[in-house]
Amino acid sequence: MDSHDTTAAAVPERSDTHVRVNGKPHTLCVDHRRVLLDLLREDLGLTGAKKGCDHGQCGACTVLVDGRRVNSCLLLAVTLDGSEVTTVEGLGDHGEDLHPLQQAFLDRDAFQCGYCTPGQLCSALGAVAEANAGHPSHVTDPATPSGRPVPLDREEIRERLSGNLCRCGAYPRIVDAVEDVI
Repeated sequence: MDSHDTTAAAVPERSDTHVRVNGKPHTLCVDHRRVLLDLLREDLGLTGAKKGCDHGQCGACTVLVDGRRVNSCLLLAVTLDGSEVTTVEGLGDHGEDLHPLQQAFLDRDAFQCGYCTPGQLCSALGAVAEANAGHPSHVTDPATPSGRPVPLDREEIRERLSGNLCRCGAYPRIVDAVEDVI
């Protein structure tokens, strides 16, 4: 073998990845190029997160990783070793009861076709957690004390959810639903 030979065998293409998804542990041998969205949908059969644009621009694939919202179409699954992933399927009480935000979406008719709804729900939960942790948004009043919870009015909710597109235009109802649970 020539010392300049750079065969694919020199670099592994897959790694074991340990991840908890909706509270259940999984050990998967993951291709280094596989994104979280594909792992969830194709390997684990969790089809709630949707493949919309596949470029991180629509938010249909939004899930929570260690409590923070992420576009799962952009996140390499192999980087999640030891992480906790929550999808829309894991929001309720062990699949029995709906999460209060899911119920609010139903009560407020905050979806039409439903395609974006899983991403909207995960994004809204992440946005509420970010505001409670004191993370400001673009529209947060600069006088808001640093590190203190940010009050979520309609403008804050709209800004924080602006990365999630709804082709049906259910935005006012989505904001209503989020207001109901904060």
